[in-house]
Amino acid sequence: MHPDDPSAQKLTDARPSTPSDDAASTERTIGRHRAPDPSRRALLRSTPVRVALATGVTCCLSLVAVATARGNDDTPRTVEPLAEAVADRAAIADERASRSLDRDAAPARILPTPTAKPTPTPTAVRKAPKKPVKPRRPRPVAGLDQAQMDNAKIIVDVGLEMKMPRRALVVALSTAMQESNLYNLASDVLPESAEYPNQGSGSDHDSVGLFQQRPSSGWGTVAQLMRPSYAARAFYTALNEIPGWQDMSVTAAAQAVQISAYPDAYAQHEDRATTVAAALTA
Repeated sequence: MHPDDPSAQKLTDARPSTPSDDAASTERTIGRHRAPDPSRRALLRSTPVRVALATGVTCCLSLVAVATARGNDDTPRTVEPLAEAVADRAAIADERASRSLDRDAAPARILPTPTAKPTPTPTAVRKAPKKPVKPRRPRPVAGLDQAQMDNAKIIVDVGLEMKMPRRALVVALSTAMQESNLYNLASDVLPESAEYPNQGSGSDHDSVGLFQQRPSSGWGTVAQLMRPSYAARAFYTALNEIPGWQDMSVTAAAQAVQISAYPDAYAQHEDRATTVAAALTA
């Protein structure tokens, strides 16, 4: 019997309206066919629902067609996977949503503080080392030349260094004026003496220097006696060893040191020696 037969419908209507004892099913059945629920039928009759269903079916058929085309075509087509596109869009949406509308202002760019460059110190002009100033040469007096005056100064300077009195300076100058005329003399008898700075030579035995002192008599070596400062020191030392020399005349004091063959010769130089000593100690 067909379900649409009026007699069948009558049989159905004659059934009691009490619900079926089968708890598992809430639908009414006509033979082996399920009767559609009135609410579903009304939903299916809705135009928007039909359009949505048609669109879904069309999309499914399109996907099947694309998959079939990729399987049959030797060259794979570049088709963006749907799931990947959806995931990318969702990630972009999440990223936009996570951004705060109230953003902090971008931090101001901190410029490095310029380091102050040290002011270059002007290079000090290196001064040339001063040349040692030569001692001022004394102006000659009492008829002496410059060489004689220079030697006289050495004799006076050594005496002052040894704390000798003014009279000792006069005695020493008078002696040198008599013995060498205030020149540093070598000796013709001692060739060695000519190897040292000298201002001439003499021939009185082995006597050398300003005071014509003899190395053979124990005054010193030739090299020592040819140095005016050494010769003057040797003379003052010997003068200090003579008892009471301060009370002697210039001639007597000089003779006591030199033991000369002409003991009275020193007296003639006393006045000039006094003038020179005064000039060099002024």
